[in-house]
Amino acid sequence: MKPNSGTLVINIMNGGKAEAYEGVYQCTARNERGAAISNNIVIRPSRSPLWTKEKLEPNQVREGDSLVLHCRPPVGLPPPIIFWMDNAFQRLPQSERVSQGLNGDLYFSNVQPEDTREDYICYARFNHTQTIQQKQPISVKVFSMDSLNDTIAANLSDTDIYGAKPVTERQPVLLTPTGSTSTKVELRGNVLLLECIAAGLPTPVIRWIKEGGELPANRTFFENFKKTLKIIDVSEADSGNYKCIARNILGSAHHVISVTVKAAPYWITAPRNLVLSPGEDGTLICRANGNPKPSISWLANGVPIAIAPEDPSRKVDGDTIIFSRVQERSSAVYQCNASNEYGYLLANAFVNVLAEPPRILTPANKLYQVIADSPALLDCAYFGSPKPEIEWFKGVKGSILRGNEYVFHDNGTLEIPVAQKDSTGTYTCVARNELGKIQNEVQLEVKDPTMIIKQPEYKVIQRYGQVSFECIIKHDSTLAPTVIWLKDNDELPDDERFLVGKDNLTIMNVTDKDDGTYTCIVNTTLDSVSASAVLTVVARPNPPFDLELTGQLERSVELSWIPGDENNSPITNFVIEYEDGLHESGVWHYQTEVPGTQTTVQLKLSPYVNYSFRVIAVNEIGRSQPSEPSEQYLTKSANPDENPSNVQGIGSEPDNLVITWESLKGFQSNGPGLQYKVSWRQKDVDDEWTSVIVANVSKYIVSGTPTFVPYEIKVQALNDLGYAPEPSEVIGHSGEDLPMVAPGNVQVHVINSTLAKVHWDPVPLKTVRGHLQGYKVYYWKVQSLSRRSRRHIEKKILTFRGNKTFGMLPGLEPYSSYKLNVRVVNGKGEGPASPDKVFRTPEGVPSSPSFLKITNPTLDSLTLEWGSPTHPNGVLTSYVLKFQPINNTHELGPLVEIRIPANESSLILKNLNYSTRYKFYFNAQTSVGSGSQITEEAVTIMDEGKMAMASRQVDIATQGWFIGLMCAVALLILILLIVCFIRRNKGGKYPVKEKEDAHADPEIQPMKEDDGTFGEYSDAEDHKPLKKGSRTPSDRTVKKEDSDDSLVDYGEGVNGQFNEDGSFIGQYSGKKEKEPAEGNESSEAPSPVNAMNSFV
Repeated sequence: MKPNSGTLVINIMNGGKAEAYEGVYQCTARNERGAAISNNIVIRPSRSPLWTKEKLEPNQVREGDSLVLHCRPPVGLPPPIIFWMDNAFQRLPQSERVSQGLNGDLYFSNVQPEDTREDYICYARFNHTQTIQQKQPISVKVFSMDSLNDTIAANLSDTDIYGAKPVTERQPVLLTPTGSTSTKVELRGNVLLLECIAAGLPTPVIRWIKEGGELPANRTFFENFKKTLKIIDVSEADSGNYKCIARNILGSAHHVISVTVKAAPYWITAPRNLVLSPGEDGTLICRANGNPKPSISWLANGVPIAIAPEDPSRKVDGDTIIFSRVQERSSAVYQCNASNEYGYLLANAFVNVLAEPPRILTPANKLYQVIADSPALLDCAYFGSPKPEIEWFKGVKGSILRGNEYVFHDNGTLEIPVAQKDSTGTYTCVARNELGKIQNEVQLEVKDPTMIIKQPEYKVIQRYGQVSFECIIKHDSTLAPTVIWLKDNDELPDDERFLVGKDNLTIMNVTDKDDGTYTCIVNTTLDSVSASAVLTVVARPNPPFDLELTGQLERSVELSWIPGDENNSPITNFVIEYEDGLHESGVWHYQTEVPGTQTTVQLKLSPYVNYSFRVIAVNEIGRSQPSEPSEQYLTKSANPDENPSNVQGIGSEPDNLVITWESLKGFQSNGPGLQYKVSWRQKDVDDEWTSVIVANVSKYIVSGTPTFVPYEIKVQALNDLGYAPEPSEVIGHSGEDLPMVAPGNVQVHVINSTLAKVHWDPVPLKTVRGHLQGYKVYYWKVQSLSRRSRRHIEKKILTFRGNKTFGMLPGLEPYSSYKLNVRVVNGKGEGPASPDKVFRTPEGVPSSPSFLKITNPTLDSLTLEWGSPTHPNGVLTSYVLKFQPINNTHELGPLVEIRIPANESSLILKNLNYSTRYKFYFNAQTSVGSGSQITEEAVTIMDEGKMAMASRQVDIATQGWFIGLMCAVALLILILLIVCFIRRNKGGKYPVKEKEDAHADPEIQPMKEDDGTFGEYSDAEDHKPLKKGSRTPSDRTVKKEDSDDSLVDYGEGVNGQFNEDGSFIGQYSGKKEKEPAEGNESSEAPSPVNAMNSFV
């Protein structure tokens, strides 16, 4: 035995025989408290005996008969593994017809001539001794019916009737097991093996069923070509009748195996150690089951309890020992033995009688840390006899813990099923029995859970791209998390392309190997969370390969291929291209395409083409590289199948006809020697066809033709083998010439001041001498009737397609004189012009006055100056001035209207109220009506004192020194603004606005930055008063009002606007930006304050 150990070592390496140590061993461990014993240990030496010598006769068997080759291996310990091989140490092939049985024999359901051989050898392998024993070779000779008939014929005369019966089919017969029924006993928990091997021709098929039930699922397996039924981990429920059925086309045979599952003893309740205090009661229970039911026997300290020393506190009741009022001398080790014919169980249980005060084994002030919303287990490992009672308290002066929110375990552990943040604190465990009391404190800290607040997401990335997975976490501040990234549940590859950041994983230059599942794992000392995302690397598909041409015909061939890897993006279609090595070597053309699920295609071919094909795979990412070209296939020559397309006949000169066509491509020629037969004849004339054969060109010119007459034309292809089918005829025309006559009876109808309608008679078609394309109207303005001044004449042209005889002339200027003429147009050009036609446009309303200025304000008067309209559009009859005062409540006063003669350009308004704002509306008139108006505002002077001040200001403002001073002040202000802007960008704050508000002149309000008006009031709409504080711009420049004059106003369904020369530029409609009028004089005295305000 080993020192300080109960291990027994038997070593026969240095001599001795294993047989000398064969036997049953048992270990006993003893001290003053009792003795424990082990199970019996059986030692048996392994054996690998030799095969007994026997004389083996050759097996001669007729074809189709069954055969069994017996192995009969020697009995070894443990049993050997059997297998059959030949002289070359090659395993003999097995099948449904030939197979090895569980006993090692080789079974032939029916023999065939190929079974003839002399080296059927059975081997027995003894694994424990690592030896293999060989049986003597067995010879098998199979006689076929043909050879048997030859042998019989050689021994009979010609008059004898001879002949062996041919191989006959036979219904199944069971070779093993024999008979119709058999029995099988197996132990619970073992593997059940049932075997059925049948003879018959054809070879029978085996099927298994369980009578009155189903074969157990997940535990049933079939081996040896279904000849062996295997059920693992059998139990008593697997007992029953199992039927094997062997069947072929002639019938069936069956065998029923009655299976009984027995059981060695197994524990129901094994005895457990018992700790009692003096005077206590207790029990030892030993319950086992088996088939047959095991018997129970008890031992005390290794001695049968019947002959052990008596103990008055002990009573044996079958499988139970009852202890009553034990004493310290009752301590002992008891053994329970449960046994039947198939085995036994042995268990030791120590009965320890102690008198001990409580002890708490958990260290004091042990710190427990848990995550919120998870269970907290606070240990209170204790020992004592009698068994102490355990109580838990929270805090120093807390009450005893009770209720459903706590679970109290028998081992003293306190469980808080769902710990919360307020569960943090000190917990006290108290253990007490009749011999004493002890307590221990432990600490509990509840931490916030670790969470992944932004998980990695599924990514699809193209090859060689860059991808990033995010993993942003939130955790308890007292815990230090560590983040680990895994790929497919393994470490990340050791590759510099993988960059692990604080909150992300970035993969550079992604390759196909990077495809997989990436997991972010966050670990703390208390918890762990993870999140995963899949990375799919996609790319263009790999090119197809192994292109093969089959079924070659004159006009078709079948092409097949094997698709390349689709690289995680399904192939949507395949594109097939071809190369014509005969006509365009190296140039690939589109042939067809097929869906991505198709790998063969029937291709239509043309004659006289040396074809090579290639295939391109396409997915959502793009197109693959082309496949390697297929083998070449040269088709035979043939007549052309088609004629040239796009045949046309158009003359380039008045006396010729140019016939053109699109030549056939190389593969369309269908053979060598491609030419064209060009034919033509004049249409509607009883002429014969004129034909000419030309080389492979695309044009032929026919000379000496009449001007612009129709011709019938056809072009036919031909090659060395013949003509193409008869071509279709097209109509062409010989060359055009300029038209001969001008349109007549030109009439003009003026619709309104900007629109006129012109009519003409069509010219005879014969005089057009070409394709009629339309008519052109040339028109131009001669002079404006209002100005009586000539200017540069700019002719305008309107083209009217087709055979139209009228047209509209838009964009005319009112009150003007115009001329026009009309010409016919064909493909060659324009014909002669018609005589000029003169017409006039009537008057229209004028445009707004070019400007309006208000100057020289006094206490009761204002001076108005204006410019005449840029476009009077007639004879001006007068100007109309309207004005009205605006009071301090923003209300408009009564409107006053003054009509002014057309030859005036200024007006002094008198008798106005002093210090009053007025709004003016001004427009011009013709006999047709009023034009658009412009508006302006002005203020009369407040009083004499202010007028004197204004006068002095005017005098100062005209001095050069004052102008220089104002420029210097403006420059200083600009510098100050720049400095403030820079300081403000640096964080400084300057209350400039408050200072301006505190020192501002109450009469002068700041100008708005957005629209340039004063104060917060606008004159965007006429007839609305300005709000308080509105000011007129300092230069008193008046901007033009918008004009809405357009052709829509004059009916006839004509849309669009025109400028003064009739072009469409929208001058008289839509909104325009206002333009400043001439003049820069100010109507107010230019005081220094005003000057500064205007400058800013």
